[in-house]
Formats: sequence, C-alpha cells, structure tokens
Amino acid sequence: RVQLVESEGGSVQSGGSLRLSCAASGDLYRTYCMGWFRQAPGKEREGVAAIDSVGRTTYTESVKGRFTISQDNGKKTLYLQVNSLKPEDTAMYYCAASTPCAVLTTWEYQYNSWGQGTQVTVSS
Repeated sequence: RVQLVESEGGSVQSGGSLRLSCAASGDLYRTYCMGWFRQAPGKEREGVAAIDSVGRTTYTESVKGRFTISQDNGKKTLYLQVNSLKPEDTAMYYCAASTPCAVLTTWEYQYNSWGQGTQVTVSS
C-alpha cells in the first residue's frame, strides 16, 4: 500500500496561485497513476488531474490551462500547480495513487490509496 501526505493548502484571492505537493511512501509498482481530486462543500468529489509513470497527463475540462500536474520520481512527490484561481476552485484537495494502473483517468474508481486532504480557499 502507498501512503500519501499532502502539503498544507492555503487561502488566496481570486487570480492567485498555489502549489500543492503530495509525498508518497511505500511500494509504487513500475506502472502507476497518481491524481488530484477535490471536493467542495455539498458536492461530490471530482477528479482534477492525473499523471502516469511515464509522465502522460490528463485534466478535467474546467482546469485545463490553469492547473498543471507534475511529479518528481526521485523524490516520489506529486505536485499540482494551480494558477488563475477562482472562488469555485475552493475545495478540499486530495492526492491519490493507483498502483498498478490500468488506465490514466481522473475517475476515482481505480485509485486505491488516498491522502488526508488539504484545504484550498479562494476569495473573490
């Protein structure tokens, strides 16, 4: 199993930026996917972005062009650079891992390890 720990999120004004990180420990198979998910109050959790072990990425439509997912394989750390933040981006953000990984996706069904979540708040 993989253990995931997110960095502290933050509070920013609309248009601001943050970088979230997620440190992984434990066994990552040679093929894996890692993703960022978020859950706003009163809403279902949604996938935001995902990356696989060879660096391919996928994003949900609402964040394309504003969010960038990346990883440092040597440090086993996942990042999410979030720019041009909007109040509707306010949510608890979770990182997750799927190992092994069947398909690169932001659907949460195949992710089997989750972090504890970190809060991002965007004020207008």
